[in-house]
This record gives sequence, structure tokens and C-alpha cells, in this order.
Amino acid sequence: MNDSSWGAPPQAGYWGPSDRGPAQGADPAGPAYDAHYAQQTRPMPIVPDVPEHGGGQDDDQGTARLSGPLFRDEPFDAQPARDEPYRDQTPSAQPYAAVPQNPEPMPDAPQPAHSQPPQKKSAGRDLGSAIGVGVGLGVVIIASLFVVKAVFVGVVVVAVVVGLWELTKRLEERKGIKAPLVPLAIGGAAMVVAGYARGAEGAWVAMALTALAVLVWRMTEPPEGYLRDVTAGLFAAFYVPFLATFVTMMLMADDGAWRVLVFLILTVVSDTGAYAVGWRFGKRKLAPRISPGKTREGLLGAVGFAMAAGALCTQFLIDDGTWWQGLLLGLAVAVSATLGDLGESMIKRDLGIKDMGTLLPGHGGIMDRLDSLLPTAPVVWLLLVIFVGSG
Repeated sequence: MNDSSWGAPPQAGYWGPSDRGPAQGADPAGPAYDAHYAQQTRPMPIVPDVPEHGGGQDDDQGTARLSGPLFRDEPFDAQPARDEPYRDQTPSAQPYAAVPQNPEPMPDAPQPAHSQPPQKKSAGRDLGSAIGVGVGLGVVIIASLFVVKAVFVGVVVVAVVVGLWELTKRLEERKGIKAPLVPLAIGGAAMVVAGYARGAEGAWVAMALTALAVLVWRMTEPPEGYLRDVTAGLFAAFYVPFLATFVTMMLMADDGAWRVLVFLILTVVSDTGAYAVGWRFGKRKLAPRISPGKTREGLLGAVGFAMAAGALCTQFLIDDGTWWQGLLLGLAVAVSATLGDLGESMIKRDLGIKDMGTLLPGHGGIMDRLDSLLPTAPVVWLLLVIFVGSG
């Protein structure tokens, strides 16, 4: 069946419900026709000179009609009688414009309050995997730290090299920056070992030689982008391996293993306190343009947790340490760890990525775990030297 078998349909409007009164001279209509016509025909186009709300009726009436059952894709409240004619087709007699049978929802239409179920706070990561990987890393670090110090130095070297690989890889993928990885990896490993063997002097010498190697290595490629690439290489050399040398420099002291353990405990406790308090009570954003998930309440949680842990650890784990020194140490760790986390977030935002890598399930990459550790290492090393000496 097609539209023409029932005569020419109206140029605008539609059949109104029967309670609007009789109409004049129409083709027959009935249940069989109604069902078929609703499925096979398309809505008639609006005559250009017919107003949007439909002719001579007031706007309120037209607006009310658009919000009725037809606009919600429900059946007509009544169909015209079989012998009921079409209504007058003049614009003044057509109160409504044609409405599609399946109209698209208004994009800005307000949704009922009950249509949006309340959302629960989410941790954003697989906590099971994150906890499992964290415990595994902790076991490896502590075992190497207290069994053979050289093994722990090797663990730091591996972390540094992998972190450099992740950072340079992301820089090349997202920005087209080719920081030379080979001299960075060799120089970074040398920095960590020199820091353990010769202290700060050895670390600075290795840093200078690594910077020179980066400048020379990049000369083997075309000059375009030279300054950009070597600048990124120098930044990577300072950010990852040089800051990591302070961890191995802590290890040189007689109670070096305990100093490193306190450094790790305070950083982890600070991150945990920030996460726990921020997730439960966080409302005021700390740095919304850098890391929208961090809150001021979370920072207070990091400070409180780290100061309490610092007082306990310094009193019982550090030779000649006292609890009040631990309070200051915990406060400094909370601040430096938060700044390190924000700095890493700034880098990732600039690169347009969420994680630096995928090596650690539930955590991201190695650099996603080193973000708060790296800037905290020199802070802890310096304060412990001031409080209890370098021996």
C-alpha cells in the first residue's frame, strides 16, 4: 500500500484526536488503515508559510501539544472515525506542525532526576593488581636491601634504565622528541653506581660526563631538532638517574639500609594517606588544571600520615634519631612527594597520556611509581645528614 491509494495527504499538520470536534470531507480511516499507515508513511513536510507552532493558534497551545503523547512516540489518544474528513488545510485551521513519528530527543532537554543513578566513587585502577604488584616489589626491594647492598644497587640501576626508556619512548611518540637513549642509559647506570661508590662527588662527575655524551651522540644525526633533543636528554638525565643517586648515597652510611627503608616507608605512607583521605573526604581541588583527582584534604592526609610514620621510624629505626626530627622529616616527605606527583602529572598532561607505561599492572609504568620517590630522595638524604650525620 502506498500513500496515493488514499488520496493526497495534507500539506501540513496531522489528524487531531477526536475530542477536537468533527472535521470535513475525508478519506475513510479505520483500525487496519491506521496501523498500516503509521508504519508505511512518512511525516508530511511543513508548508513554508506555516509558523513553527502551527498557524492561527496561540503558542502555548502548540507548545503544550509538542509535549504530549505524540512527541513521546506514544499512540494517538484517539483516531478519527472512518467517515471523518480531513480537516481544513488552510494555515489558520492547522494548529500544529507535522511531528516525526520517531523524533530525536532534544539535546538540551532536562533529564528526570531519577534517570541518573548516583555514582559511587571509584579508585580508578584495579586495586587487586595494584596491591599485589606493590607487595611483590616491596619484597624484592627489602630482600635485596638487607641481604647484599650491591644487589639493591642493581635493582635501582634496572629501575632507572627502564624509567629512562619509558620517558624517552613517550617523548618520541607524542612530541617527536628523540632524546638519545643509549648514552642516557649507560650514563644513568654509571651515576647510580658512582653515587654509591664515591658519594655526591662521584654522582656529579658521572652527570657531567653523561651530559657530554648526550651532546656528542646527537651529532651523528641531522641538525634539525638538535637543541630540542639534547635539551630533553639533559632533562631526562637529571630527572631520573641523578635524583636516584641519592638513594644509593643513603646506603653508604652504617645504618644505610635502615635510612633507605625509612625513605621508602615515608613516601609510601604519604601516598597512601593522600589517597585514603582524599578518596573519602576530598572535596576541594588541590591543582585542578594539573591533577583533578588530588584534593586539599588528601594533602592534609598525606602530611598527617607521613608525620606520624616519620616520628615512629626516626625514633626506632635511625641511629641517634628522635621523634621530633621524624615529624619534620615526615612533613618534608609529604610536600616533596606531592610535588613530585604533580610534576609527573604535568609531564603526562603535556604528552596527552594517562600512564608512562604498562609494565606494572594496576600501577602503569616504572615512572608512574618513581614520580614521588625521585624528588623525595634528595630531601630525605639531606635532612638525615643534618639530623644524624652522614656516617
